[in-house]
Amino acid sequence: MNSGAYSIAFAPLVPWAVIGALGLVALAILGFGGLRRARGMALRAIAFATGLLALANPSLLQEERDSLSNVAIVIADKSTSQNVGERTARTEAAVTQLQKELAAIPNLEVRVLHAGGENGEDGTQLFTALDRALQDVPPNRVAGAIIITDGEVHDAPDPANLRAGTWKVTGAGPVHVLLSGDRNEADRRLVVTQAPTYGMVGTTQSVKVRVDDPTAPAGTLAQVKVTTDGTQVQQYNLPVGAETALAVTVQHEGQTVLEIETNPGQRELTLQNNRSAVVINGVRDRLRVLLVSGEPHAGERTWRNLLKADPSVDLVHFTILRPPEKQDATPIRELSLIAFPVRELFEEKLKDFDLVIFDRYEQQGVIPRQYLQNVADYVANGGAVLEAAGPEFESPLSLYTTPIAAVLPASPNGRVSTGGFIPKVTDVGNRHPVTADLPGADDTKTPWGRWFRLVGANPTKGQVLMSGTNGLPLLVLDHVGQGRVAQLLSDQAWLWTRGYEGGGPQAELFRRVAHWLMKEPDLEEESLRATGIGSKVGITRRTLNPDPPREVTVTRPDGTETKVALEAVSGGRSTGALAVDAPGLYKVTDGTLTALAAVGTLNPKENEDLRTTDKIMTPVATATAGDVVWLGERGTPAVRMVREGRDASGRGWIGLRDNESYVVSGVAETPLLPVLLALMLLAGGLVTAWYREGR
Repeated sequence: MNSGAYSIAFAPLVPWAVIGALGLVALAILGFGGLRRARGMALRAIAFATGLLALANPSLLQEERDSLSNVAIVIADKSTSQNVGERTARTEAAVTQLQKELAAIPNLEVRVLHAGGENGEDGTQLFTALDRALQDVPPNRVAGAIIITDGEVHDAPDPANLRAGTWKVTGAGPVHVLLSGDRNEADRRLVVTQAPTYGMVGTTQSVKVRVDDPTAPAGTLAQVKVTTDGTQVQQYNLPVGAETALAVTVQHEGQTVLEIETNPGQRELTLQNNRSAVVINGVRDRLRVLLVSGEPHAGERTWRNLLKADPSVDLVHFTILRPPEKQDATPIRELSLIAFPVRELFEEKLKDFDLVIFDRYEQQGVIPRQYLQNVADYVANGGAVLEAAGPEFESPLSLYTTPIAAVLPASPNGRVSTGGFIPKVTDVGNRHPVTADLPGADDTKTPWGRWFRLVGANPTKGQVLMSGTNGLPLLVLDHVGQGRVAQLLSDQAWLWTRGYEGGGPQAELFRRVAHWLMKEPDLEEESLRATGIGSKVGITRRTLNPDPPREVTVTRPDGTETKVALEAVSGGRSTGALAVDAPGLYKVTDGTLTALAAVGTLNPKENEDLRTTDKIMTPVATATAGDVVWLGERGTPAVRMVREGRDASGRGWIGLRDNESYVVSGVAETPLLPVLLALMLLAGGLVTAWYREGR
């Protein structure tokens, strides 16, 4: 829109100081003449004024102005709390009505934003979106903003930093707030007030929770259920409004996922904030290993070096150099620095060890049978034993003739093979995480090096993961009670360590065996794992069954279920993925196993309180001369344009500021006192004054 505007401008022919000095001289002359009552002083004044005006060189300016449109911002809150009740419907209806009304207002540019759907750690960010929308708009064009929300806005500016009618950052104009919820809403919610991020395996950690319910009478107890890793469930009755500490035991390395849930209250907006999740990362202390070598041999140092090289292992190693029945002249002090503390190790301190390794051990009267019974009980109660057997396993002094036989998965068959053989991974071993995908297992060009001794044994239980000559078992693993046992039926692993015929992956193999014995979740042969990766939930099902499950069920944070197909891959694994669009805890199950995956922020700020509130946005609206409207009570208000300084709201309407901004597109300049006219007026005035004085 074009419009004209007029103004007078000066372009002095001499500096203003000179014009001022001449003006003073003229005033002095006129003053002197006035005192003398001289004739023609008025004509002289006209002449002087004309001369001074001519030196000032005035001109008339005519501007061509193009009006600039006003810019109004409409923000619709798309956060998850807007899904409660009728909030979404009211928001959409308000946006539609506002777009219709604003489109009818001339010279108004409308920008509609949908923001706040990120729901991250920072909660609903509407003013951040408003700042971005107005980055290219100068303050003198901003008409105002209309925000449709439930009031839970987490980046609202501090009212102390606002001046009435202006925003410190985004520009100028009123901020109107249209609340999509209802007054006096009530909702029960579960709040995790304190939770550890890390915890040592085997320790008890404290998780503090509080149940808030404004409708519950004093002394009300809420039922709280704590589910650990999707399986273990504990029930509590906690007082509403009071912070309570729950004891949680970290049972394994990696993530321990707690799902904490309370029962519904008398009035509920949603059950979404009745649940919270906590992830505690289990960190294992130094692995305490007891290694008992029955005699010095070539593989003994291999075991020792392998265990000592791991900084997470605290190794206690004893080698029996001379059995009690052997008599020679070697002094005891030259055989060992300390006496073998049998009672302390196998009765008092046995439970303190995470793993006990018997390396080519045979009965020599050093460890009494009752202590070996303690070892069998130790396994049944959750301990771990690894036997690395040699030829002694086939002798009458074998460990298989002791109480430990009850936990060993293979029995001797009386034969020892001494021919060369290359260890092979069995079909079950190719699906077991301990031996699946071992480096070089499928490399036919550079196979592993040979071993030259295999102790004959018959597997009675457990799984045979590796085999040797004629398919005889080489590595057998088994679950016993709450504990685990592994048997290596050869003492030739040291050949791989020394690189004989290219060696083999002995370090990786024995690391996996040790950590499987320690129940590391990544090495469980029957497992279901779910991991939040960006905007996806990755699912891995591992099983020894050659016919694995083909699909799993995923329960989203809002309770809806989705079927996800799995695709079989190598190593006994089947994998799948589900694209997700909301943060929270996802539960995955195949009907037998359950896993939990945390995506994004487990307990978003958005879910802390889902009640509609005007407490956050009212100070902002007041400081900017805006209004707060409850859509459920008044409906969508009408919109009109108002001038600066006028009220921006009234009964049934809200106002946007009409800035009346413009840009100058052209200027026409017309001299008001041309030179010829100035000379004529000056000369005429002086001549007339001289003539008047002469009479």
